[in-house]
Amino acid sequence: MPVIATFYHFAPLPDPAATAADLRALCGQLGVTGTAILACEGVNGTLAGDAKALAQVRGHLTGLPGFADLRWQVARADTAPFRRLKVKVKPEVVTLWTAATPAANPAANPAADPARNTGLHVAPQDWNALISAPDVVLIDTRNAYEVAVGRFAGASDPGTAAFSDFPSWWQAQGDAVAGKRLAMYCTGGIRCEKAGAWLRGQGVAQVYQLDGGIVAYLAQVPPQDSLWRGECFVFDDRVTVGHGQVPGRHRLCAACGWAVPPGAACGHCGAAG
Repeated sequence: MPVIATFYHFAPLPDPAATAADLRALCGQLGVTGTAILACEGVNGTLAGDAKALAQVRGHLTGLPGFADLRWQVARADTAPFRRLKVKVKPEVVTLWTAATPAANPAANPAADPARNTGLHVAPQDWNALISAPDVVLIDTRNAYEVAVGRFAGASDPGTAAFSDFPSWWQAQGDAVAGKRLAMYCTGGIRCEKAGAWLRGQGVAQVYQLDGGIVAYLAQVPPQDSLWRGECFVFDDRVTVGHGQVPGRHRLCAACGWAVPPGAACGHCGAAG
């Protein structure tokens, strides 16, 4: 049974191209598939393989200077969720900064650096109490096609097409929640690291994030106690997962790439099921 590992860490990576080449070679030798992204700010990825192979990959990554605290989550799948290996070098491991949002660039605004300044992590077991508090505003930092599949009850949906749209949404909406505590969540936690750092850099004092993201919550919180509604979009051949990391019922629309329930027409573009 394949093991799926999702991971990320923010720490300086002086030569991401050389590190990517080493990781690519190791994964190729071990038969590991999936996607890893490396940048000067850190690493991010989802890989699949047998447990021993992934343990070697984890050991390799945590052996990098500054990467001992790599966040690493595992789940099991009935079949291999990836067809091939992709190891990429990019300007960011998850894109938030663009020319239109210079304040999100840690080079220009060190307070927006997720390696140094991010939100307070809240364990899945404590999440329900936090988001049920009357002075907390809950924000989904994912994109619209992900939110359409499932979200926490009462969460604000920014309606973004890309994560880099989040700063613009906040700049338009932030005054409406001034003085409130902000709780954010995403699939595995990495987008909240960057969004939290950016918000802290904007002067927002009380920012919280779901530790390990939705996938950790669905793995650890029993369905009868859950405030999650629907399924969670994931970036592999499973398409969606539910509680206990059980593969969901959705497929990808061939026309637009949104997740579609079995036998249904696409709710986004209308393509037939």
